[in-house]
Amino acid sequence: MTAPTPPVTVHADEALAARAAHSAEQIAGFLVLGQLDTIGRPDKLPHDLWPDHDPVVVQAVWDRALAVGYRAGLHASRPRFHRDTLDRLRGQLEAAGWQAMAGRAAAVTDLLAVTPVDDGLDAHAGMGVEEVLW
Repeated sequence: MTAPTPPVTVHADEALAARAAHSAEQIAGFLVLGQLDTIGRPDKLPHDLWPDHDPVVVQAVWDRALAVGYRAGLHASRPRFHRDTLDRLRGQLEAAGWQAMAGRAAAVTDLLAVTPVDDGLDAHAGMGVEEVLW
C-alpha cells in the first residue's frame, strides 16, 4: 500500500501542470505565427496539410522538424550558453565521419572560440531571467 500524497505535493503538482499547459499554449501560438510567417498568406495554410501525402508520414516529418527547429532555435538564441553541447555535437559528427555536417557545425563552434564574449551575439546578453521570460 502506498502512502497518501501530501497536500503540498498535490498543490505543487497541479500548479506545475497548469504552468506547463500555459506554456504549451504560448508555444502553440508561436508555432501558428511562425507557420503563417513562413507560408506568407492565410489562404496558403491548407497546403501545410499536404493532402496528397500519407497523413502518418506528414505527422512524422512535422514532429521531427519541430524538434530540430526548436533545438536549433534554443542553441542559436544563446550560443555561448550551449557552447559545450555544440562542441560535443560537432565532435560526434566528426568522429562518425559526417564531415560535411561537421563543417557546417564548425561555422558556429569556431566563431564562438575566437569571438569576445561581449560582442552582442547572444540575444539576451546581460539580461536577467525576469527580462527574458514572456
